Amino acid sequence: MKQKIKIAVKKFPQVLALISAQIILVLISFFISLSLLVIVIREIFYAKDYHMDERVFSFLSHYITDTTTTLMKAISFMGSQFFLIPGWLLLIIFYFFIHKNKWMTAKIFIIAVSNLLLMLVLKLLFNRPRPMIPLLKNVPGLSFPSGHAFMSLVFYGMVMYVLYREVKNKWLKWVAIGLMGVMVLIIGLSRVYLRVHYASDVIAGYCFGVMSLLILFWLLRQIEKYNAKTIHPALNVTV
Repeated sequence: MKQKIKIAVKKFPQVLALISAQIILVLISFFISLSLLVIVIREIFYAKDYHMDERVFSFLSHYITDTTTTLMKAISFMGSQFFLIPGWLLLIIFYFFIHKNKWMTAKIFIIAVSNLLLMLVLKLLFNRPRPMIPLLKNVPGLSFPSGHAFMSLVFYGMVMYVLYREVKNKWLKWVAIGLMGVMVLIIGLSRVYLRVHYASDVIAGYCFGVMSLLILFWLLRQIEKYNAKTIHPALNVTV
């Protein structure tokens, strides 16, 4: 028993440092996202400065080919509701039926539905029309923020969290997490390339996604902490 206590005491500074590093990383991510979002909203909706969006369109126009367009359409599909809804359902099935973890299932459902509702509200609030010269035809809806960027960041961010929790092999874990991050970035790029979103729409989508995920994770964590005794037996909470 004394030996276990000694080991715990020795490891405590390391654990504390790890926790502190995680908190610092979370805070930095949140405030960078918030700052970028404020800048984008100010430039687009108050200063009416569209130079960045125009320069990005101009730059990408040099790389438009039939092959690239076909590839970008395929990448864009990976961030559409036709791909993400089945993806969310698979995550729910994985935790509900395989892991038998009802609380994790509930968290996934809450994150998916709340972010979808938030995205719809934000689009109606900002009410920005889509670009007038899309490569994709008949794309309905509003432009700001990009739903593909927002929801793909939330979904693939959740997949990263699952990979971090479930994959034991460190090399495989971090490679898979890195690939998910790249996927999020190229989905956003595909939407700008296809001219169905401005670059500022995509940046805003990422910022809203990061902030929403962090806030929701924090809120759900508080529920776990303060209600573990009542939630744990029924929902298999792991705190």
